[in-house]
Amino acid sequence: MKQSHRWQRSLILCLLSLSVVAPIVFVSRRLQVLTRDGRKEFLDELSSVKYRTDPLKLNAIEQEDREELEGPKQVVYKENDFGSKFSDSSENFDDSEDSRIEGSRNNLLEKNVSEIDHDETQDQEAQPKELCSTGRDQKFNVTVMHNENIKTHSQRNTDEITKVTEKQSSSTLNQHHQISRHQSRRATNHTVMEIKDQIIRARAYLGFAPPSSTSHLVKELKLRIREMEHAVGEATKDSDLSRSALQRMRHMEASLSKANRAFPDCIAMAAKLRAMHQNTEEQVRSQEHEVTYLVHLAARTTPKGLHCLSMQLTSDYFALRPEDRKLPNENKIHDTELHHYAVFSDNVLACAVVVNSTVSNAKEQEKLVFHIVSNSLNFPAISMWFLLNPPGKAAIHIQNIDNFEWLSKYNTLKEQNSSDPRYTSELNYLRFYLPDIFPTLNKILLLDHDVVVQQDLSTLWNIDMNGKVIAGVGTCQEGETSFRKMDMFINFSDPFIAKRFDVNACTWAFGMNLFDLQQWKRHNLTGVYHKYLQRGSNMPLLNSGSLPLGWLTFYNKIMYLDRRWHILGLGYDSGIDSNKIEQAAVIHYDGIRKPWLDIGMGRYKSYWSKFIKFDHSLLRRCNLQA
Repeated sequence: MKQSHRWQRSLILCLLSLSVVAPIVFVSRRLQVLTRDGRKEFLDELSSVKYRTDPLKLNAIEQEDREELEGPKQVVYKENDFGSKFSDSSENFDDSEDSRIEGSRNNLLEKNVSEIDHDETQDQEAQPKELCSTGRDQKFNVTVMHNENIKTHSQRNTDEITKVTEKQSSSTLNQHHQISRHQSRRATNHTVMEIKDQIIRARAYLGFAPPSSTSHLVKELKLRIREMEHAVGEATKDSDLSRSALQRMRHMEASLSKANRAFPDCIAMAAKLRAMHQNTEEQVRSQEHEVTYLVHLAARTTPKGLHCLSMQLTSDYFALRPEDRKLPNENKIHDTELHHYAVFSDNVLACAVVVNSTVSNAKEQEKLVFHIVSNSLNFPAISMWFLLNPPGKAAIHIQNIDNFEWLSKYNTLKEQNSSDPRYTSELNYLRFYLPDIFPTLNKILLLDHDVVVQQDLSTLWNIDMNGKVIAGVGTCQEGETSFRKMDMFINFSDPFIAKRFDVNACTWAFGMNLFDLQQWKRHNLTGVYHKYLQRGSNMPLLNSGSLPLGWLTFYNKIMYLDRRWHILGLGYDSGIDSNKIEQAAVIHYDGIRKPWLDIGMGRYKSYWSKFIKFDHSLLRRCNLQA
């Protein structure tokens, strides 16, 4: 037995030795034949060898009838091909996408490998025939080079397909992650709203219990309401909630479930919620009315600091000797060659801003003449302010409305049925008496005391008004906050109005207006004003205020200016474009939210406050700040 095993081992060793020695002998004999007989001939013909030109049928590479092989045509997928996949969940998306990409990659690799193996099999079958003679050696080497070329191109094809698929997968995954990040960034308030709904439901259930009830459920609901109100606080989105809010929500939900079992009547619950809704709406309306009243009250009330300033200036004015109360450059006030500006106001700081802003932007300050008209209460304060702060080279003239003796004959001036001082103030209606106030002037530019001048206005004095009496900015452009129509303030149901005026006529604004006083006198517009004022006092002809009276008085006698001359709305509209404000020649704080009031819009206050030096000793004494 041992001898048979020994013979088997010897036989196996012999066969192994033969398999090792035989190829060595075969190759050495082949090299000797090449060296001895055909080395020179083989090397000469090797340089003229060309690639094999018979076509190979490959599934992954499309061949053309040419001598050289071309690379594979890549199939690049677009991101749109994967767009429909984003509707699935992230796990299904990733698994299906990876399996599809991996499957396509494996199929292409299997096709290339099968083709290469097929070519290698054919070459291996042809090798014994080629080794029989020296003439077939060339075909053997060419075939080997051709197979190597196919392998190289196949490997390149595989690498390129791998890169394309990796790029596709990375792009789709990146897009998927971007969507996830966008969804996570989006701040939600779902939990906050759910907490508030729970509080409302709990209060509704409490409404079913008797007022003096001390049951365990009532105590529990009250406790849960306090907990939820403390948890939500002033949060507006879920990220503002504390960690304990979700736990308290679960406790509240459990308490609401108990209440639902205790009060299962849905009809009663709906009626209770409807009553709560109506009560809340009534409270909102009441709060809105109160806010409106307080805002209007604040607009009519003089701020404490401004009242202090007026009192201090008045005291200082009366402490002066009469000869010290004269303002400089008063000899210019009747010169028709100069540029005359009129301001009617009872506000010291408002007048100071109008004058300072106009002077600081004027190219020729020496041509400016300001005519300020105030009432007897504020005349001393305004006079003292400009005595202490003269407007440079410009001239200033301050008048008291009580000194206009001719005004007493117009007893219709005070016939205004309104409690708003803006509509009942005599200063507001002086604009209809400009030829009487300035009898020696030909033109005058009227500025409201709530405007700020941002550019030089000397160009306006060179405008040809073509026989018109007034120049102003139109307010008939729909979509603008300053849009006005005639029938908004004037009663066109009156035949007297309907026959004489067009309801669609373009309206305009007061605030910055140039007047031709000679044309005014020629048309006797002050008399026209009195006619409409008298008619409006006898019947509901128009709303209170000077604006509708101006539309009637100067109807068809206005020249419209470019809108950039005068921007309105800074006293009521918070959405005016800052570019329009900065490009405007005059900005107007029309409305009740004036810049010197606490209720003024902070966004626009800087345009007004920069023309006042708040480091002035009087302003600091009265605690007036920007």
